[in-house]
Amino acid sequence: MATPSAGLESISLWIGTIGMTLGTLYFIAQGWSVRDPEQQEYYIITIFIPAIAAASYFSMAMGFGLIEVPVEGLGTLEIYWARYADWLFTTPLLLLDLALLAGADRNTIATLVGLDVFMIITGVVGALARTGQAQRIAWWAISTGALIVLLYYLLGSMSEQASRMSGDRAALFGRLRNLVLVLWSFYPIVWILGTEGGLAIIPLPVETAAFAVLDISAKVGFGIILLNSRSALGEAEIAEPAQTAD
Repeated sequence: MATPSAGLESISLWIGTIGMTLGTLYFIAQGWSVRDPEQQEYYIITIFIPAIAAASYFSMAMGFGLIEVPVEGLGTLEIYWARYADWLFTTPLLLLDLALLAGADRNTIATLVGLDVFMIITGVVGALARTGQAQRIAWWAISTGALIVLLYYLLGSMSEQASRMSGDRAALFGRLRNLVLVLWSFYPIVWILGTEGGLAIIPLPVETAAFAVLDISAKVGFGIILLNSRSALGEAEIAEPAQTAD
């Protein structure tokens, strides 16, 4: 079993563990006195996001989420498979938060979650590929293509549905959507330049630190913005169209 090397890599994993744990505890404390059923739904979903990530980071810090993959022409690469297990559960939950906020229909939710799962699975296939760098890059391109389509849906169908919600709620959706658009766009860049892509332009310790910063921002940061906007979370009504004078 591989273990994380000392230094920046190990420190980043423990920072990820602590950051996600503190985020979970903070969200639990914030939602302890919430009695509104709709707001409780957001808290339940959002609490599980950093909680799952905390378990993933702890496993990586302890060496359980790390394996060595022999790759033709590249030698043996260290791959954190637990990172993908984290994303497979947490990113659909995050999208569900956005979908509930936007009042999205079932078809839109199913499309987003399907694209997300496809993106993560093709990403892990690329990370575990053993037949050379070209195959890894091909899987990265497939996974990144799914991400681009997913972000297109966020900007298109989801944003259109959110625009029909009341003012504060629509504005909150816009802030969170933009956060997701920016942060999620960095993941494939770090992937292809790091160990998973085989280019190793970014060494594993720096790659691990970059993913930790992105994960904490995309999960805990997202949750803080969402759950600190209780007034918007309670506004489920559709905004009324403006009335014209007779």
